[in-house]
Amino acid sequence: MDDSVVGISVLKRMPLFAGVAQHDLENIMKLGRLRSFGPGETIVERGEPGDALYIVLRGTARVEVGGRRHDLGPGDFFGEMALIAGGKRVAAVKAEDRVDTLRIGADEFQGFLLQQPRVGVAMLRSMVERLHEVQERIETWSA
Repeated sequence: MDDSVVGISVLKRMPLFAGVAQHDLENIMKLGRLRSFGPGETIVERGEPGDALYIVLRGTARVEVGGRRHDLGPGDFFGEMALIAGGKRVAAVKAEDRVDTLRIGADEFQGFLLQQPRVGVAMLRSMVERLHEVQERIETWSA
């Protein structure tokens, strides 16, 4: 499958991009840069600045966070909150074997949002919907 097809299908699955139009997702993909990592190579380190979203295109990467480990494979992603909020990374991610990723940098993404405000509005709507869902779950749990 073509890298851009994989990337767009991943973006569609992300709650952050739930309401974003197909052509805008295609333009977001164009912001990305392919990055490859060899076996054992660190992709991101815990505590470093969160400055990008990564989409795994090929290979397997291991995530270590909060004493737990899990693997990411083609079609998985990490770092989506870094696109908007930045902050320090809370997880370390290393390549288990050769890993090819699409890296979408926060600076490039935020510049895109300034040029395409409708994408930002669609993202805000999606985030508000998610907050409402969480609030309803909390209220149900508390009752």
